Amino acid sequence: MTGSTTTPQTTAHALTEREREALAAVPGELFIAGRWLPAAGGARFPVLDPATGEVLCEVADADRDDALDALTAAHEAQPAWQATPPRERSEILRRAYQLLVDRTDELALLMTMEMGKPLAEAAAEIAYAAEFFRWFAEEAVRIDGGYTTAPDGASRFLVLHQPVGPCVLVTPWNFPMAMGTRKIGPAIAAGCTMVLKPAEQTPLCALALTDILAQAGLPDGVLNVVTTSRPGEVVEPMLRDGRARKLSFTGSTQVGRLLLAQAADKVLRTSMELGGNAPFLVFDDADLDAAVEGAMAAKMRNIGEACTAANRFLVQRGVADEFARRLAERMAALKMGRGTEPDVVVGPLIDAAGRDKVTELVADAVAGGANVLTGGTALDGPGTFYPATVLTGVPAGARIGREEIFGPVAAISAFDTEDEAIAAANDTEYGLVSYVYTRDLARSLRVAERLDAGMIGLNKGVVSNPAAPFGGVKQSGLGREGGRVGIDEFLETKYVAIPAP
Repeated sequence: MTGSTTTPQTTAHALTEREREALAAVPGELFIAGRWLPAAGGARFPVLDPATGEVLCEVADADRDDALDALTAAHEAQPAWQATPPRERSEILRRAYQLLVDRTDELALLMTMEMGKPLAEAAAEIAYAAEFFRWFAEEAVRIDGGYTTAPDGASRFLVLHQPVGPCVLVTPWNFPMAMGTRKIGPAIAAGCTMVLKPAEQTPLCALALTDILAQAGLPDGVLNVVTTSRPGEVVEPMLRDGRARKLSFTGSTQVGRLLLAQAADKVLRTSMELGGNAPFLVFDDADLDAAVEGAMAAKMRNIGEACTAANRFLVQRGVADEFARRLAERMAALKMGRGTEPDVVVGPLIDAAGRDKVTELVADAVAGGANVLTGGTALDGPGTFYPATVLTGVPAGARIGREEIFGPVAAISAFDTEDEAIAAANDTEYGLVSYVYTRDLARSLRVAERLDAGMIGLNKGVVSNPAAPFGGVKQSGLGREGGRVGIDEFLETKYVAIPAP
Protein backbone atom coordinates (compact mmCIF):
# COMPACT_ATOMS: atom_id res chain seq x y z
CA MET A 1 0.00 0.00 0.00
CA THR A 2 1.19 3.50 -0.76
CA GLY A 3 -0.26 6.94 -0.30
CA SER A 4 -0.66 9.36 2.56
CA THR A 5 -3.25 11.27 4.52
CA THR A 6 -5.10 14.17 2.97
CA THR A 7 -2.84 17.12 2.28
CA PRO A 8 -3.61 19.88 4.81
CA GLN A 9 -4.74 23.35 3.91
CA THR A 10 -2.00 25.46 5.50
CA THR A 11 -2.29 28.81 3.79
CA ALA A 12 -2.25 31.96 5.93
CA HIS A 13 -5.03 31.67 8.48
CA ALA A 14 -7.12 34.65 9.52
CA LEU A 15 -8.28 34.13 13.10
CA THR A 16 -12.01 33.74 13.54
CA GLU A 17 -13.94 35.83 16.02
CA ARG A 18 -14.16 32.85 18.39
CA GLU A 19 -10.40 32.34 18.16
CA ARG A 20 -9.72 36.01 18.89
CA GLU A 21 -12.08 35.90 21.87
CA ALA A 22 -10.40 32.77 23.24
CA LEU A 23 -6.99 34.43 23.01
CA ALA A 24 -8.23 37.70 24.49
CA ALA A 25 -9.63 35.89 27.53
CA VAL A 26 -6.18 34.68 28.60
CA PRO A 27 -4.04 36.96 30.78
CA GLY A 28 -0.64 37.14 29.13
CA GLU A 29 1.32 37.99 32.28
CA LEU A 30 3.02 36.21 35.16
CA PHE A 31 0.87 35.28 38.16
CA ILE A 32 2.65 35.96 41.44
CA ALA A 33 1.08 36.36 44.89
CA GLY A 34 -2.38 36.66 43.38
CA ARG A 35 -1.50 39.40 40.89
CA TRP A 36 -1.00 39.39 37.11
CA LEU A 37 2.35 41.06 36.53
CA PRO A 38 4.69 41.76 33.60
CA ALA A 39 8.13 40.18 33.67
CA ALA A 40 10.54 42.21 35.77
CA GLY A 41 12.65 42.99 32.71
CA GLY A 42 9.63 43.69 30.53
CA ALA A 43 10.46 40.87 28.09
CA ARG A 44 7.82 38.94 26.15
CA PHE A 45 7.93 35.98 23.79
CA PRO A 46 5.62 34.83 20.99
CA VAL A 47 3.24 31.87 21.03
CA LEU A 48 2.98 30.22 17.61
CA ASP A 49 0.26 28.27 15.84
CA PRO A 50 2.09 25.09 14.71
CA ALA A 51 -0.40 24.59 11.88
CA THR A 52 0.58 27.87 10.20
CA GLY A 53 3.74 29.12 11.91
CA GLU A 54 1.96 32.41 12.62
CA VAL A 55 2.15 34.29 15.93
CA LEU A 56 -1.00 33.97 18.01
CA CYS A 57 0.00 36.40 20.76
CA GLU A 58 2.84 37.23 23.16
CA VAL A 59 3.21 36.46 26.86
CA ALA A 60 5.51 37.62 29.64
CA ASP A 61 9.01 36.15 29.54
CA ALA A 62 10.17 35.54 33.11
CA ASP A 63 13.77 35.61 34.29
CA ARG A 64 15.58 34.46 37.43
CA ASP A 65 14.29 37.35 39.56
CA ASP A 66 10.68 36.63 38.59
CA ALA A 67 11.13 32.97 39.50
CA LEU A 68 12.51 33.80 42.93
CA ASP A 69 9.70 36.31 43.51
CA ALA A 70 7.23 33.55 42.71
CA LEU A 71 9.01 31.18 45.09
CA THR A 72 8.92 33.85 47.80
CA ALA A 73 5.16 34.15 47.34
CA ALA A 74 4.75 30.37 47.62
CA HIS A 75 6.99 30.20 50.68
CA GLU A 76 5.10 32.99 52.47
CA ALA A 77 1.71 31.48 51.67
CA GLN A 78 2.63 27.97 52.85
CA PRO A 79 1.91 28.25 56.62
CA ALA A 80 -1.62 29.59 56.20
CA TRP A 81 -2.43 27.30 53.30
CA GLN A 82 -1.41 24.08 55.04
CA ALA A 83 -3.58 25.12 58.00
CA THR A 84 -6.63 25.46 55.74
CA PRO A 85 -9.25 22.79 56.48
CA PRO A 86 -9.20 19.91 54.00
CA ARG A 87 -12.84 20.50 53.12
CA GLU A 88 -12.05 24.05 52.00
CA ARG A 89 -9.25 22.80 49.76
CA SER A 90 -11.60 20.16 48.41
CA GLU A 91 -14.32 22.70 47.58
CA ILE A 92 -11.86 24.89 45.66
CA LEU A 93 -10.91 21.92 43.51
CA ARG A 94 -14.55 21.00 43.01
CA ARG A 95 -15.40 24.53 41.83
CA ALA A 96 -12.40 24.53 39.50
CA TYR A 97 -13.54 21.19 38.09
CA GLN A 98 -16.94 22.63 37.24
CA LEU A 99 -15.46 25.76 35.66
CA LEU A 100 -13.26 23.62 33.43
CA VAL A 101 -16.24 21.55 32.33
CA ASP A 102 -18.37 24.64 31.71
CA ARG A 103 -15.67 26.24 29.54
CA THR A 104 -14.69 23.12 27.58
CA ASP A 105 -15.34 24.55 24.10
CA GLU A 106 -13.38 27.75 24.70
CA LEU A 107 -10.46 25.96 26.32
CA ALA A 108 -10.33 23.25 23.67
CA LEU A 109 -10.11 25.90 20.95
CA LEU A 110 -7.27 27.60 22.83
CA MET A 111 -5.41 24.30 23.12
CA THR A 112 -5.83 23.48 19.45
CA MET A 113 -4.45 26.86 18.44
CA GLU A 114 -1.28 26.69 20.51
CA MET A 115 -0.57 22.94 20.48
CA GLY A 116 -2.13 21.66 17.25
CA LYS A 117 -4.24 18.67 18.32
CA PRO A 118 -7.70 18.40 16.71
CA LEU A 119 -10.63 20.01 18.54
CA ALA A 120 -12.21 16.68 19.49
CA GLU A 121 -8.99 15.55 21.17
CA ALA A 122 -8.56 18.92 22.85
CA ALA A 123 -12.08 18.69 24.31
CA ALA A 124 -11.29 15.17 25.52
CA GLU A 125 -8.19 16.50 27.24
CA ILE A 126 -10.21 19.18 29.04
CA ALA A 127 -12.50 16.44 30.38
CA TYR A 128 -9.44 14.39 31.40
CA ALA A 129 -7.83 17.43 33.02
CA ALA A 130 -10.96 18.36 34.94
CA GLU A 131 -11.24 14.82 36.30
CA PHE A 132 -7.93 15.23 38.17
CA PHE A 133 -9.47 18.13 40.08
CA ARG A 134 -12.59 16.11 40.89
CA TRP A 135 -10.52 13.08 41.95
CA PHE A 136 -8.21 15.05 44.24
CA ALA A 137 -11.11 17.07 45.63
CA GLU A 138 -12.28 13.75 47.02
CA GLU A 139 -8.79 12.73 48.18
CA ALA A 140 -8.22 15.99 50.08
CA VAL A 141 -10.56 14.91 52.88
CA ARG A 142 -9.12 11.39 53.06
CA ILE A 143 -5.55 12.14 54.16
CA ASP A 144 -5.13 9.86 57.14
CA GLY A 145 -2.55 8.65 59.65
CA GLY A 146 -2.33 6.01 62.33
CA TYR A 147 -2.17 5.21 66.05
CA THR A 148 -0.60 1.92 67.07
CA THR A 149 1.02 0.20 70.03
CA ALA A 150 4.75 -0.52 70.04
CA PRO A 151 5.65 -4.22 69.99
CA ASP A 152 6.94 -4.03 73.55
CA GLY A 153 3.83 -2.16 74.74
CA ALA A 154 5.93 0.61 76.29
CA SER A 155 4.87 3.37 73.88
CA ARG A 156 2.42 4.41 71.23
CA PHE A 157 3.14 5.43 67.63
CA LEU A 158 1.25 8.39 66.21
CA VAL A 159 1.76 8.78 62.45
CA LEU A 160 0.84 12.02 60.68
CA HIS A 161 0.85 13.03 57.02
CA GLN A 162 1.67 16.68 56.39
CA PRO A 163 2.28 18.74 53.21
CA VAL A 164 5.78 18.63 51.78
CA GLY A 165 5.83 22.41 51.38
CA PRO A 166 6.43 24.72 48.40
CA CYS A 167 6.66 22.79 45.12
CA VAL A 168 8.17 23.56 41.74
CA LEU A 169 6.01 22.07 38.98
CA VAL A 170 7.36 21.81 35.43
CA THR A 171 4.89 20.69 32.77
CA PRO A 172 5.25 19.68 29.08
CA TRP A 173 3.57 20.99 25.95
CA ASN A 174 1.88 17.82 24.71
CA PHE A 175 -0.95 17.75 27.28
CA PRO A 176 -0.81 21.39 28.37
CA MET A 177 -3.96 21.34 30.52
CA ALA A 178 -4.01 17.80 31.92
CA MET A 179 -0.36 17.77 32.99
CA GLY A 180 -1.08 20.95 34.94
CA THR A 181 -4.11 19.58 36.76
CA ARG A 182 -2.38 16.24 37.41
CA LYS A 183 0.23 18.10 39.48
CA ILE A 184 -1.77 21.06 40.80
CA GLY A 185 -4.69 18.90 41.96
CA PRO A 186 -2.79 16.76 44.50
CA ALA A 187 -0.67 19.73 45.60
CA ILE A 188 -3.78 21.72 46.49
CA ALA A 189 -5.39 18.70 48.13
CA ALA A 190 -2.29 18.04 50.25
CA GLY A 191 -1.89 21.67 51.31
CA CYS A 192 1.19 22.57 49.28
CA THR A 193 1.89 25.90 47.61
CA MET A 194 3.40 25.94 44.11
CA VAL A 195 5.34 27.65 41.37
CA LEU A 196 4.30 26.34 37.96
CA LYS A 197 6.58 26.66 34.93
CA PRO A 198 4.65 25.57 31.82
CA ALA A 199 6.30 24.66 28.53
CA GLU A 200 7.23 27.67 26.42
CA GLN A 201 5.39 26.27 23.38
CA THR A 202 2.03 26.12 25.22
CA PRO A 203 1.78 28.73 28.00
CA LEU A 204 -1.79 29.80 27.23
CA CYS A 205 -3.53 26.74 28.66
CA ALA A 206 -1.59 27.12 31.93
CA LEU A 207 -2.52 30.79 32.18
CA ALA A 208 -6.18 30.02 31.49
CA LEU A 209 -6.09 27.28 34.14
CA THR A 210 -4.54 29.68 36.64
CA ASP A 211 -7.30 32.20 36.02
CA ILE A 212 -9.90 29.47 36.61
CA LEU A 213 -8.34 28.51 39.95
CA ALA A 214 -8.32 32.16 41.02
CA GLN A 215 -12.02 32.33 40.16
CA ALA A 216 -12.57 29.15 42.17
CA GLY A 217 -11.22 30.90 45.27
CA LEU A 218 -7.63 29.67 45.52
CA PRO A 219 -5.89 32.05 47.97
CA ASP A 220 -3.16 34.41 46.79
CA GLY A 221 0.30 32.88 46.67
CA VAL A 222 -0.81 29.25 46.64
CA LEU A 223 -0.31 28.94 42.87
CA ASN A 224 2.23 31.13 41.11
CA VAL A 225 2.98 30.86 37.39
CA VAL A 226 6.08 31.93 35.48
CA THR A 227 6.03 31.64 31.71
CA THR A 228 9.44 31.84 30.07
CA SER A 229 11.43 31.11 26.94
CA ARG A 230 14.48 30.44 29.15
CA PRO A 231 13.47 27.49 31.33
CA GLY A 232 16.96 26.67 32.55
CA GLU A 233 17.52 30.19 33.87
CA VAL A 234 14.17 30.12 35.67
CA VAL A 235 13.95 26.59 37.13
CA GLU A 236 17.49 26.02 38.41
CA PRO A 237 17.57 29.00 40.82
CA MET A 238 14.36 27.78 42.46
CA LEU A 239 15.74 24.27 42.91
CA ARG A 240 18.96 25.55 44.47
CA ASP A 241 17.30 28.22 46.64
CA GLY A 242 16.42 26.03 49.64
CA ARG A 243 12.83 27.20 50.14
CA ALA A 244 11.35 24.81 47.58
CA ARG A 245 10.85 21.35 49.02
CA LYS A 246 9.66 19.36 46.02
CA LEU A 247 10.11 19.15 42.25
CA SER A 248 7.54 17.50 40.02
CA PHE A 249 8.59 17.26 36.37
CA THR A 250 7.09 15.75 33.24
CA GLY A 251 9.27 15.75 30.15
CA SER A 252 12.21 14.07 28.49
CA THR A 253 14.58 11.74 30.31
CA GLN A 254 17.51 13.91 29.23
CA VAL A 255 16.09 17.01 30.94
CA GLY A 256 14.91 14.92 33.88
CA ARG A 257 18.47 13.77 34.60
CA LEU A 258 19.65 17.38 34.62
CA LEU A 259 16.89 18.48 37.00
CA LEU A 260 17.56 15.55 39.31
CA ALA A 261 21.17 16.68 39.60
CA GLN A 262 20.04 20.22 40.41
CA ALA A 263 17.43 19.02 42.91
CA ALA A 264 20.06 16.94 44.69
CA ASP A 265 21.82 20.11 45.89
CA LYS A 266 19.04 20.74 48.44
CA VAL A 267 17.81 17.12 48.59
CA LEU A 268 14.40 17.97 47.17
CA ARG A 269 11.60 15.45 47.06
CA THR A 270 11.20 14.57 43.37
CA SER A 271 8.56 13.09 41.09
CA MET A 272 9.66 12.39 37.52
CA GLU A 273 7.46 11.30 34.63
CA LEU A 274 9.98 10.91 31.84
CA GLY A 275 10.32 9.40 28.36
CA GLY A 276 8.88 6.20 26.98
CA ASN A 277 9.55 3.63 24.28
CA ALA A 278 6.35 1.63 24.53
CA PRO A 279 6.20 -1.82 22.90
CA PHE A 280 2.87 -2.94 21.43
CA LEU A 281 2.79 -6.76 21.37
CA VAL A 282 0.32 -8.59 19.15
CA PHE A 283 0.25 -12.38 19.50
CA ASP A 284 -1.15 -14.65 16.80
CA ASP A 285 -4.19 -15.52 18.92
CA ALA A 286 -5.20 -11.86 19.30
CA ASP A 287 -8.46 -10.40 18.05
CA LEU A 288 -6.95 -8.51 15.10
CA ASP A 289 -9.85 -6.08 14.83
CA ALA A 290 -9.39 -5.14 18.47
CA ALA A 291 -5.60 -5.01 18.07
CA VAL A 292 -5.80 -2.60 15.14
CA GLU A 293 -8.32 -0.44 16.99
CA GLY A 294 -6.05 -0.41 20.04
CA ALA A 295 -3.05 0.37 17.86
CA MET A 296 -4.81 3.40 16.41
CA ALA A 297 -5.55 4.67 19.91
CA ALA A 298 -2.08 3.91 21.30
CA LYS A 299 -0.29 5.40 18.29
CA MET A 300 -2.45 8.29 17.10
CA ARG A 301 -3.67 9.78 20.37
CA ASN A 302 -2.26 13.30 20.46
CA ILE A 303 -0.73 12.82 16.96
CA GLY A 304 1.68 10.33 18.51
CA GLU A 305 3.15 13.07 20.69
CA ALA A 306 2.71 11.24 23.97
CA CYS A 307 5.10 9.41 26.28
CA THR A 308 2.55 6.59 26.34
CA ALA A 309 2.40 6.33 22.53
CA ALA A 310 3.11 2.91 21.08
CA ASN A 311 6.64 3.24 19.73
CA ARG A 312 7.53 -0.33 18.66
CA PHE A 313 4.94 -2.69 17.18
CA LEU A 314 6.07 -6.27 17.79
CA VAL A 315 3.74 -8.65 15.94
CA GLN A 316 3.89 -12.43 15.84
CA ARG A 317 4.94 -13.56 12.38
CA GLY A 318 1.75 -15.45 11.56
CA VAL A 319 -0.38 -12.29 11.70
CA ALA A 320 2.25 -9.61 11.03
CA ASP A 321 1.41 -9.00 7.37
CA GLU A 322 -2.34 -8.85 7.94
CA PHE A 323 -1.98 -6.57 10.95
CA ALA A 324 0.30 -4.22 8.98
CA ARG A 325 -2.10 -4.16 6.04
CA ARG A 326 -5.09 -3.28 8.19
CA LEU A 327 -3.20 -0.67 10.18
CA ALA A 328 -1.82 1.00 7.06
CA GLU A 329 -5.29 1.12 5.53
CA ARG A 330 -6.64 2.89 8.60
CA MET A 331 -3.70 5.28 8.85
CA ALA A 332 -3.81 6.24 5.16
CA ALA A 333 -7.45 7.30 5.50
CA LEU A 334 -6.81 9.86 8.25
CA LYS A 335 -7.39 13.50 7.34
CA MET A 336 -4.54 15.89 8.10
CA GLY A 337 -4.81 19.63 8.67
CA ARG A 338 -5.30 22.42 11.18
CA GLY A 339 -7.11 21.00 14.16
CA THR A 340 -9.99 23.46 13.83
CA GLU A 341 -10.99 22.06 10.43
CA PRO A 342 -13.80 19.46 10.18
CA ASP A 343 -12.86 15.77 10.43
CA VAL A 344 -9.13 16.44 10.94
CA VAL A 345 -7.42 13.66 12.91
CA VAL A 346 -3.73 14.40 12.21
CA GLY A 347 -2.73 17.90 13.27
CA PRO A 348 0.73 19.44 13.04
CA LEU A 349 3.65 18.37 15.19
CA ILE A 350 4.58 20.92 17.81
CA ASP A 351 7.50 22.54 15.97
CA ALA A 352 10.10 22.14 13.23
CA ALA A 353 12.51 20.35 15.57
CA GLY A 354 9.89 17.72 16.32
CA ARG A 355 9.11 17.18 12.66
CA ASP A 356 12.81 17.02 11.77
CA LYS A 357 13.40 14.29 14.36
CA VAL A 358 10.54 12.18 13.00
CA THR A 359 11.90 12.66 9.46
CA GLU A 360 15.36 11.53 10.55
CA LEU A 361 14.08 8.44 12.36
CA VAL A 362 12.02 7.30 9.38
CA ALA A 363 14.91 7.94 6.95
CA ASP A 364 17.28 5.92 9.16
CA ALA A 365 14.85 2.99 9.31
CA VAL A 366 14.29 3.02 5.53
CA ALA A 367 18.03 3.20 4.91
CA GLY A 368 18.35 0.06 7.02
CA GLY A 369 15.81 -1.83 4.95
CA ALA A 370 12.37 -0.90 6.35
CA ASN A 371 9.44 -0.68 3.95
CA VAL A 372 7.02 2.26 3.83
CA LEU A 373 3.38 1.15 3.54
CA THR A 374 1.92 4.65 3.82
CA GLY A 375 3.21 8.15 4.53
CA GLY A 376 6.91 8.48 5.17
CA THR A 377 7.60 11.94 3.74
CA ALA A 378 7.32 15.31 5.49
CA LEU A 379 5.21 17.91 3.71
CA ASP A 380 6.45 21.19 2.30
CA GLY A 381 4.76 24.48 3.06
CA PRO A 382 3.70 26.25 6.26
CA GLY A 383 2.93 24.26 9.38
CA THR A 384 4.90 21.39 10.88
CA PHE A 385 2.95 18.46 9.44
CA TYR A 386 4.04 14.87 9.10
CA PRO A 387 1.66 12.25 7.65
CA ALA A 388 0.50 9.13 9.45
CA THR A 389 3.12 6.52 8.54
CA VAL A 390 3.45 2.74 8.73
CA LEU A 391 6.81 0.95 8.37
CA THR A 392 7.37 -2.79 8.20
CA GLY A 393 10.54 -4.86 8.40
CA VAL A 394 12.16 -2.35 10.73
CA PRO A 395 15.74 -3.57 11.38
CA ALA A 396 16.83 -4.34 14.92
CA GLY A 397 19.46 -1.60 15.03
CA ALA A 398 17.27 1.24 13.73
CA ARG A 399 17.14 4.42 15.79
CA ILE A 400 13.34 4.36 15.63
CA GLY A 401 13.37 1.31 17.88
CA ARG A 402 15.57 2.96 20.50
CA GLU A 403 14.41 6.58 20.56
CA GLU A 404 11.04 8.11 21.39
CA ILE A 405 9.38 8.96 18.07
CA PHE A 406 6.85 11.56 19.28
CA GLY A 407 5.05 11.52 15.95
CA PRO A 408 2.47 9.55 13.92
CA VAL A 409 4.77 6.70 12.86
CA ALA A 410 4.06 3.01 13.50
CA ALA A 411 7.23 0.89 13.20
CA ILE A 412 6.43 -2.83 12.86
CA SER A 413 8.75 -5.80 13.43
CA ALA A 414 7.90 -9.50 13.49
CA PHE A 415 8.71 -12.05 16.21
CA ASP A 416 8.31 -15.82 16.50
CA THR A 417 8.16 -16.78 20.18
CA GLU A 418 6.84 -15.31 23.41
CA ASP A 419 10.32 -15.21 24.93
CA GLU A 420 11.62 -13.37 21.86
CA ALA A 421 8.81 -10.80 22.13
CA ILE A 422 9.43 -10.13 25.81
CA ALA A 423 13.18 -9.82 25.32
CA ALA A 424 12.66 -7.31 22.51
CA ALA A 425 10.06 -5.36 24.50
CA ASN A 426 12.37 -5.06 27.52
CA ASP A 427 15.43 -4.18 25.44
CA THR A 428 15.26 -0.45 26.22
CA GLU A 429 16.32 1.95 28.94
CA TYR A 430 12.69 3.02 29.28
CA GLY A 431 9.83 1.33 31.11
CA LEU A 432 6.72 3.49 31.11
CA VAL A 433 3.97 1.44 29.45
CA SER A 434 3.59 -1.72 27.38
CA TYR A 435 0.59 -2.94 25.39
CA VAL A 436 -0.32 -6.60 24.94
CA TYR A 437 -2.97 -8.15 22.70
CA THR A 438 -3.83 -11.82 23.21
CA ARG A 439 -6.93 -13.90 24.00
CA ASP A 440 -4.95 -16.38 26.12
CA LEU A 441 -5.56 -15.57 29.80
CA ALA A 442 -2.50 -17.43 31.06
CA ARG A 443 -0.30 -15.68 28.51
CA SER A 444 -1.84 -12.31 29.46
CA LEU A 445 -0.83 -12.68 33.09
CA ARG A 446 2.53 -14.26 32.30
CA VAL A 447 3.56 -11.55 29.86
CA ALA A 448 2.26 -8.71 32.04
CA GLU A 449 4.38 -9.93 34.95
CA ARG A 450 7.52 -10.23 32.81
CA LEU A 451 7.37 -6.87 31.07
CA ASP A 452 9.54 -4.11 32.56
CA ALA A 453 6.95 -1.34 32.64
CA GLY A 454 5.06 0.66 35.21
CA MET A 455 1.79 0.25 33.31
CA ILE A 456 0.34 -2.45 31.06
CA GLY A 457 -2.47 -2.04 28.56
CA LEU A 458 -3.94 -5.53 28.26
CA ASN A 459 -6.13 -5.63 25.16
CA LYS A 460 -6.51 -1.90 25.67
CA GLY A 461 -4.81 0.95 23.78
CA VAL A 462 -5.22 3.73 26.38
CA VAL A 463 -4.07 3.32 29.99
CA SER A 464 -4.22 6.87 31.38
CA ASN A 465 -6.91 7.48 33.98
CA PRO A 466 -6.95 9.99 36.87
CA ALA A 467 -8.08 7.23 39.24
CA ALA A 468 -5.10 4.99 38.40
CA PRO A 469 -1.41 5.37 39.34
CA PHE A 470 0.56 6.70 36.36
CA GLY A 471 4.33 6.25 36.14
CA GLY A 472 7.20 4.11 34.94
CA VAL A 473 10.29 2.16 35.90
CA LYS A 474 13.93 2.32 34.80
CA GLN A 475 14.63 5.67 33.09
CA SER A 476 10.96 6.46 32.59
CA GLY A 477 10.68 8.10 35.96
CA LEU A 478 10.27 8.14 39.72
CA GLY A 479 7.04 8.11 41.70
CA ARG A 480 3.41 7.96 40.57
CA GLU A 481 0.78 10.51 39.62
CA GLY A 482 -2.97 9.98 39.92
CA GLY A 483 -4.85 7.29 41.76
CA ARG A 484 -4.93 6.91 45.53
CA VAL A 485 -1.13 7.12 45.69
CA GLY A 486 -0.92 10.38 43.69
CA ILE A 487 -1.38 12.57 46.74
CA ASP A 488 1.36 10.71 48.65
CA GLU A 489 3.99 12.39 46.48
CA PHE A 490 3.02 15.71 48.12
CA LEU A 491 2.93 14.48 51.72
CA GLU A 492 5.62 13.86 54.30
CA THR A 493 5.21 11.21 57.01
CA LYS A 494 5.83 12.31 60.61
CA TYR A 495 6.07 9.86 63.49
CA VAL A 496 5.39 10.93 67.11
CA ALA A 497 6.50 8.61 69.96
CA ILE A 498 4.21 8.69 73.00
CA PRO A 499 4.69 6.91 76.37
CA ALA A 500 2.11 4.25 77.09
CA PRO A 501 -0.81 5.64 79.11
